[in-house]
Amino acid sequence: MKFIGITGGVGAGKSSILSYIREQYPCEIYLADEVAHEVKKPGTACFRELIQILGEDVLDETGDIDKKRMAEKIFADDQLLEKINAIVHPAVKDYLLERLNEAREKGTVKLFFVEAALLIECGYGELVDEMWYVHAKKSVRRKRLRESRGYSDEKIDQIMKAQLSEEAFRRGSDFVIDNSGSLEDACRAIDERLKKMD
Repeated sequence: MKFIGITGGVGAGKSSILSYIREQYPCEIYLADEVAHEVKKPGTACFRELIQILGEDVLDETGDIDKKRMAEKIFADDQLLEKINAIVHPAVKDYLLERLNEAREKGTVKLFFVEAALLIECGYGELVDEMWYVHAKKSVRRKRLRESRGYSDEKIDQIMKAQLSEEAFRRGSDFVIDNSGSLEDACRAIDERLKKMD
């Protein structure tokens, strides 16, 4: 079984690529953002550690961590984000490695994917068999983000500035999927890559 990381900047079209892979191949796909939500649920070690740092006033009526309240606290304290990441990122990694081992033991899928914008920064390059970078030209990404998410140019600038540069993404990856044009072309490149892996 192959463990593949999928990364790329905002608006590159990672979701469309993953939808295609999910439809065409027997695989398991995990989105790091969804896993981060999972590991922050009440009762987890991660949840307990976060509450120690953030305080109980970050909880909503149901006892879950309120995303908005958490974001407000982080915004008010620069060092808080680092502390939170130091708790959440390792918890996400542990969760994914557990799922990976389970998938290996079951032996029902040949491919195991994890998607996140921060895979390279979080050291997944050493864990995965291959790191794939979904690339799209900045102008294409901007257009997508304006149309699909209604983002302002200012917000797009802010997000892009916080992410890795094109060169850093390429340096940290084994395979580049160009998703600037048609999705069909990008999917064809994936099919060829996976054929070589068989």
